[in-house]
Amino acid sequence: MAGVFTTFTPFFGLHFVIAALVAFVVRGNMLAALLSTFFGNPLTYVPIAMTSLRTGYWMLGLEWGRGNVHGSLGEKFGDAWSDLHHNFLAMFTSATPDWHGLRLFYDEVFFPFMIGGIIPGIVVGIICYYISLPLIRAYQHRRKGAIKAKLAALKKMAQAKADELRKHD
Repeated sequence: MAGVFTTFTPFFGLHFVIAALVAFVVRGNMLAALLSTFFGNPLTYVPIAMTSLRTGYWMLGLEWGRGNVHGSLGEKFGDAWSDLHHNFLAMFTSATPDWHGLRLFYDEVFFPFMIGGIIPGIVVGIICYYISLPLIRAYQHRRKGAIKAKLAALKKMAQAKADELRKHD
């Protein structure tokens, strides 16, 4: 659940770390949390992002679509990267730093994505948990049976060797 929940956050590149922290906090399985971050993949990231953004806009009382006067989503990403590039160069030149594009990105993309990912992340995480629980239990049951069979075979071999040794004595 922790890994699936994490894929609904805008912290790309940190999903493993956040999933492990969430699993630690809720006393979950860290390996399962790390593996379930693969719920977020090239096929699911766009629907996840749009769901999180739209939910965030709804939760924050912002208008989605035509009422957005600051450009498209792609323009906001471009302006944010442009600001980061310009401001990095400004550290080494006489250029004046400008954070306007990055501030718009934070206000209209990052923060709504972060807030909006909470509800769908929890809902989808719980759904995936309950879907995977029977599969995990079946795997564990099958594994337990295989281990018991191996132990029985080892005991049988050990008994056969002991019987063999007794015959020679």
